[in-house]
Amino acid sequence: MNTHGPRRVFGPRPPLLKRPARGPNPLRRRTDRIQTWCTVLFALILVVGLPAAAISAGYAAHASQMRVVAAETSARHQITARLADATPGPARSDVREPRQARVRWVADDGERHTGTATVAGEGDSGDEVRVWVNREGTLAQPPSSPSTARTMGWFTGCITAATVAALAFTGRARIRRALDRRRYARWEAEWKVVEPAWSGRNRR
Repeated sequence: MNTHGPRRVFGPRPPLLKRPARGPNPLRRRTDRIQTWCTVLFALILVVGLPAAAISAGYAAHASQMRVVAAETSARHQITARLADATPGPARSDVREPRQARVRWVADDGERHTGTATVAGEGDSGDEVRVWVNREGTLAQPPSSPSTARTMGWFTGCITAATVAALAFTGRARIRRALDRRRYARWEAEWKVVEPAWSGRNRR
């Protein structure tokens, strides 16, 4: 038994591990580089392009709908009319549900009109209601509200984001399949050259 410590090993020392050489990797093929750049582009689309497209589309839809709101608001106004008939409604109900009812009103020129309009809640014949008319004095639907414009903006932004994401994922998958087919074709061509020498068929 050696009491003087571990036995010394003679011979050359094993080489120290070196850092990997910098520069282009000789094992990386052109398809690998293309796939790397496509991955970078895909990440940029999701991080930068998707929010930019969604926000731009949302703001554009909101602005367009707000122009519609402004045009309808300027072209329509409310007047006071009276119910021509009683509007039916549930007993003991305070909910002012919109209902279709026949109303009568007097235009600015003094002419009497009668028509069907949307009124809130129930009422008896002769009760006053507020209805919307256009510049010609005929009944019209209430103008769109700013909340409708906000909803349209959010909806358009979400649809745009989903579309951009779907196109990005679809494009990435197609490019990857095309690169894989190119890799398999090159590997098969190279294997046809290497396999005879590797298997020893050339030495027969």
